[in-house]
Amino acid sequence: MTVSLKKGILSGLAVISLLLWLISLWWGWMPSTYDVKAKVLEQAKINNHEIVAGYTTTTTLIDITSWLTDKPGGFLANDVTLPSLLMDNMPAFEYGVLEQVRDLTLVMRLDFSRSQSQSSGDKDLAVAQSKVNISHKNWAFPSAEGEYKDAVTALKRYRSRLASKDQKDAQFYTRADNLSGWLREVEKRLGAISHNLSASVGHDRYDTTLAGDPTAKQSTQSDEQVSVKTPWFKIDDVFYESRGSTWALLHFLKAIEIDFEDVLEKKNAQVSLKQIIRDLESTQDTVWSPIILNGSGFGLVANHSLVMANYVSRANAALIDLRALLEQG
Repeated sequence: MTVSLKKGILSGLAVISLLLWLISLWWGWMPSTYDVKAKVLEQAKINNHEIVAGYTTTTTLIDITSWLTDKPGGFLANDVTLPSLLMDNMPAFEYGVLEQVRDLTLVMRLDFSRSQSQSSGDKDLAVAQSKVNISHKNWAFPSAEGEYKDAVTALKRYRSRLASKDQKDAQFYTRADNLSGWLREVEKRLGAISHNLSASVGHDRYDTTLAGDPTAKQSTQSDEQVSVKTPWFKIDDVFYESRGSTWALLHFLKAIEIDFEDVLEKKNAQVSLKQIIRDLESTQDTVWSPIILNGSGFGLVANHSLVMANYVSRANAALIDLRALLEQG
């Protein structure tokens, strides 16, 4: 092999590497927050829909789910080619978003769209809920993004029936008990997020799974104390998964604030929800460091995971108070 040929090959590889790096930067650009109310008004005008109870929440769920497949590069978590094969931050962000989409879709199917426990569920919400629960790693037969697009189509059918005065079978009930049920699921999700983020520095914790109930049992005996620490190569994945989850939840709460306005006003709980939204907005602040730093709790170097955990824990504490307020008579 001649020297000129070697130089040509090396130059070609360098150009390809640079191109793949630039593409990964473009595909990995994190989304910003948007005005939910303005987006819903725009969609209602385009589709000639009347904004009824549940329209804002459904539209926001459609927008967030559509983002997974319509953003630059499409859905990356299941890609088996370059450059997405080497990317981990955006796929982690996608999975965080997907978890919130799955939670809300399930609650819409089981609670928001049903008048009581014995009533039948909505057919389109049943389709959407099953479609979003396919493994996010599936890349063919069927592909994850194909199923998510089918879920969006089903949600759009539900939204059209919801906005139509002639369709009586599509409903969305803005009751305090419905909202409280969803918030209970959000509490668990935020609690898990906060726990995973806090494990970035590692800590020993007591097993409190049966605390408070002397008659409670568990299947397998666990250690009295366990050491919890996230592996160093997973720190950024946990951070961006948490960021994606809170990004999606932030928009869902803004939609809930509109659809459940009467319920929140009756309970004088509007300001409580606004504070939760403000805390979650802080989780989306710009990360100026090129890497996710993992300093010790009181060390010289920042710990981005602990900062995120602080905002999430504050939002979760306020959310628990909000749910308690809604459940009061």
